[in-house]
Amino acid sequence: MRFTFVTLFPQLVEGYFSASILGRAIEEEKLSIDFRNPREYTKDKFNRVDAPMIGGGAGMLMTPQPLMDTLDTLKATSPEAHIIFLTPVAKRFTQNDAKRLAKKRHIVLVSGRYEGIDERVIEAQADEVFSIGDYILTGGELASMVLCDAISRNVEGVLGNSESLQVESFEAPLLEAPSFTKPTVYEENAVVSEFLKGNHSKITDLKRGLALCKTKYFRPDLYKKGITDEK
Repeated sequence: MRFTFVTLFPQLVEGYFSASILGRAIEEEKLSIDFRNPREYTKDKFNRVDAPMIGGGAGMLMTPQPLMDTLDTLKATSPEAHIIFLTPVAKRFTQNDAKRLAKKRHIVLVSGRYEGIDERVIEAQADEVFSIGDYILTGGELASMVLCDAISRNVEGVLGNSESLQVESFEAPLLEAPSFTKPTVYEENAVVSEFLKGNHSKITDLKRGLALCKTKYFRPDLYKKGITDEK
């Protein structure tokens, strides 16, 4: 799968993909990462990519021409490109979105800066628009990396053990149950004894119960959905 980051600051993104699971996936050519900087496409004689907002307001807005030309060029060479804009005024990105998008061949992640992007660009170019949460960041690069990471984990061959995807949070749709490792007792705090007895049926039931408890406490919205799905 190919990811293209459209950003004014590619250096903020590059380092994240140089190591660990995603770095290995790139080395093994399961993923590829490239960048397009809208500043390289601007026709402004001063190399500007932003301007004051019409109607007033604090801050600057990314102007249409550099982004439109960047994306038009991308689509001309990659017709399968699926263009995603990151903005807080969009629907929340979920694990189901990550799994669905992992089947695409080429995803383009557009990161805004300043006070955002001229809405005409989004209306003309977006295949989808996502938010990662109800808060504001200084730019869209972090949000773009979040999507890329979440999607990449669901691409076949990226994770060493694909079975790990089956027991994660949001799959049931409950939060994942607590997990433990050695030592069985650490600073007088012991692992749940049932986990040590080897009865996998009981362990499965216990984990389900613990997942329900955790979800009910932290995410009552998911808890209600999980209970409904069981009926």
